[in-house]
Amino acid sequence: SMVARAAESRATVLIAGESGTGKELVARAVHDASDRRDRPFVAVNCAAVPENLIESELFGHEKGAFTGADKRRIGRFEEADSGTLFLDEIGEIPLPVQVKLLRVLQERSFERVGGNEPVAVNVRIIAATNRMLGDEVERGRFRSDLFYRLNVVSINIPPLRERRQDIPVLADHFLEVYSREHGRPGKRLATEALDTLIKYPFPGNIRELGNIIEQAVVLSRGEVIGVGDLPRQIAASVKNEENDLPDPGNLDGRVAALERAALERAMRESDGN
Repeated sequence: SMVARAAESRATVLIAGESGTGKELVARAVHDASDRRDRPFVAVNCAAVPENLIESELFGHEKGAFTGADKRRIGRFEEADSGTLFLDEIGEIPLPVQVKLLRVLQERSFERVGGNEPVAVNVRIIAATNRMLGDEVERGRFRSDLFYRLNVVSINIPPLRERRQDIPVLADHFLEVYSREHGRPGKRLATEALDTLIKYPFPGNIRELGNIIEQAVVLSRGEVIGVGDLPRQIAASVKNEENDLPDPGNLDGRVAALERAALERAMRESDGN
């Protein structure tokens, strides 16, 4: 619902969620449902670009702008002109580049590194982060004015452990994708294997689920993927989690013992008085 409403506008979108929750998929869904669907969708992982190169990556550079710049280079903003630019892990962008990014959002133009000629662009920005940008603002690590510019439409994606009801649907999707990709049709999950996946906390979220299903598709011998075909740490983690749960019988016994101790203490204090 949020994706559909965001796609109807041209507002900047900020997607928040843990790593692996599918933030880029949401960004692509917004783009594909918008009136820019036939124009470029350009994705940049800001965390993967070295700090000294992020400005050139985004805005491009002129020939001779720095050592090794032997020709003009078009940046990601120009590549995404008339389309959508997805800035993943935007919280990793250094403060000096944040100033330039704010200017682009305000003026819809920028200058390449080493240049002084403004370049006008018509780009919709969708940003994503696994950080709490509000906290980063308070710590002085992220500009408040840029945060408010980005946070026009906010979409929060909960981790997979908080929406376990999605696991069967996602697992079926990955089964279909990887069975086709690896030429192993007809693969399906045994009930016990699916139950184990539903109980698993998935620290790596949807990305981890996809990896687990692909591994099972490749390594399982038969059509049915059982618990034994899942990575060992999955079953071990679920077993440990179940063992950590309090046993109702033991819990009742501990409560009764505490109640007796409290009663005996009260009686001793009463006798003393």
